[in-house]
This record gives sequence, structure tokens and C-alpha cells, in this order.
Amino acid sequence: MWYQTKASEILGIQYPILQGPFGGNLSSVELVSTVSNAGGLGGYGAYTLSPQEIVEVDQQIKAATNKPYNINLWVSDTDAIDGSVSDEQFKQTEALFKPYFDELGIGLPEKPAPFKSRFENQIEVILHQRPPVFSFMFGIPSADILEQCRRFGIVTVGAATTLDEAIALESAGVEMIIASGFEAGGHRPSFLVSAESSTTGTFVLLQLIKEKVKTPVIAAGGIANGRGVAAALALGADAAQIGTAFLATDESNATAIHRQMLFSDAAKYTTLSRAFTGRLGRGITSRVAKDLIYYKENGFLPFPLQTQFMSHLRIAAIEQEKWDMILFWGGQIAPVLKHTKAGELMKSILEETTAYFDHLRQEQK
Repeated sequence: MWYQTKASEILGIQYPILQGPFGGNLSSVELVSTVSNAGGLGGYGAYTLSPQEIVEVDQQIKAATNKPYNINLWVSDTDAIDGSVSDEQFKQTEALFKPYFDELGIGLPEKPAPFKSRFENQIEVILHQRPPVFSFMFGIPSADILEQCRRFGIVTVGAATTLDEAIALESAGVEMIIASGFEAGGHRPSFLVSAESSTTGTFVLLQLIKEKVKTPVIAAGGIANGRGVAAALALGADAAQIGTAFLATDESNATAIHRQMLFSDAAKYTTLSRAFTGRLGRGITSRVAKDLIYYKENGFLPFPLQTQFMSHLRIAAIEQEKWDMILFWGGQIAPVLKHTKAGELMKSILEETTAYFDHLRQEQK
């Protein structure tokens, strides 16, 4: 059967369908457990959580499902040197964004406090709680961390946006690699070169990696239905990871307006922008993203200080329903979305994929 792949075997799941782990408080225990209980792999993005919050989420997931699930962290969770930024750079950012704050009638926020990386403390929790699967982005954990995961039976999954990153992940001994195409919503998890130069599409990237890497590969980006899953498997993927389609379901922790936007005409247009977080990410095109499309690092604060700075603008824009000043994360595939319930989406994906391969077998007889 099509679903009996290396990925389903390694991950201990019935179907090689992974739900993208959303950071920034967009994940939910309900969504993770719904996907895992349906035979796929639910995923929880935990990079913004404190160690204690990760413990609590992990316990809640374990109570909601006895099936495998994935917790995701960011290896590199700051671009700020010494966690801060110079007064001069902050003044540049203030000048760039002041018109938007003025339009909303709010004052500019103070310079963000220095940010201290959380990854070391977060990984201690992962090793203590031992989720069945630990996935990570923006780099590769140390050899010691990966060895401890192996010893504890935690499956490790790393994200690559280029062939070179996939080769680096394989060399480190990661058990599975996500081929993250530029169609995907959310941040581009590049770690060897800039995200702007790592914009290969999912199906090209998948084929490049399959040519050079023996580690099982998960295709991610631009997949939202059974046809997309079948295409990924036909090109050599061992599994497919689906983000935007699950983000748009009622079970995700996205706001009601975010989910509505993913089903609206606006979702036809997405943009890669650094303006909202300081790292390059794809969301539904907004006025701010369009205005500042030619700015790269200069003008924006380093991640995550830009996120903290923009949170003030976001709160006011939501209160005033100025949706064109907010980045709603979403991938290029959003216009094909149909399902608002995660269970129905999962059922539809499995039925479509099965129907495709059944039809193929009939034609070959």
C-alpha cells in the first residue's frame, strides 16, 4: 500500500502524513491529537514556550493521544548579537515604521529588552519528557544532543531548504529530513546561507535531495490534499508534511480572522517578508509587506526583537480591524483549501491519495 513507507515505519504511524508544527502560539493540543489519532503525525511548535510550558503541553498531548506526535524547536532562536541591538539601528527601525504606528494612533514602543536564547533549556525538557519525535529548524543540534535522542528512542527530524543543508543534516545523523520548499507558509528555516538565496520549490528540492541523500525525506510546502501527497510520493518522498491546510482548521490555535483570511480571495496573494519578525517568512500579502519589500536586514531589527517591536502594531491593528497591516501566515496553496475540520481534512487526504494509487494500479493492469 502507498502508506507503507520508510517514514511510517520509522515514525511508528499508519499514514506518512505529518501536520506542520506551528510556532507563535498557533499550535494546539487538539489539532496534534486529532491528526495523530487519525493515523498521521501531529506536531506542536514550541520554540516560543518556556521549559515549564513545554512540560505542560507534552503532558496534555500524552493525555489526548497514545499515538506518536512531534514537538518542534528552533536550534537558532535569535539573530541578535548579544541579544540586543544598537540605539542607532533601533532609531532606523522606528523611523521606518513610525507612519504605521501614527496611522493606528499609537506611540512607538521602547527598545526591546535583550533576548537570551531558550534552546538549551528547552532541549533539556525534550530529553526529559521524551516525545516520540523531535523536529527542529534553523540549524542542527549538537552531536551530544542527537546522541542522547537516539539513546532515549526519540526520532530526530531536521528541516532543509537547500541540498547542502540536507547533506549537512545527513552527515550529523538525523533520522529524517524535511525538504522545505519556498511555497510553504511561515518562516524559511535556512541555516547555511541566507533565506533569500534558499528559495527552491518543494518538488525540485525533493528531487535534488533524493539524488544525493539516503536519509528518508519528507516533502513540505505546497501540499494540501491527496493529489499533492501522491505527487510527493511519486517523486521519492517518504512522507508529506501539510501546514497551511491544517492551520486553517477550527482545531488550530489560529484566530478566527486568520482562518477566515486563509479561505478568502486575499489568500491568492502571498509574500515573503522580514518586516514582521526579522526573519524571512511567507504570509498573505499585506500593505506593510508590500511597502517594505525591498528592505532586507537593514531597517528591521534582528529576530526576535522585530517580533517584539511589531507585536504592539499587531495588537492595535487587530483591535481596529486593519487587516492589511497584519501578516497572516499562509502558503501559496491556500486557494485550494476546502476543509475547516482537521478530521475531515485528514480523511479527505487519505481517500484522495488512495484513489489516485488505486486508479494507477487499474491502468497498469
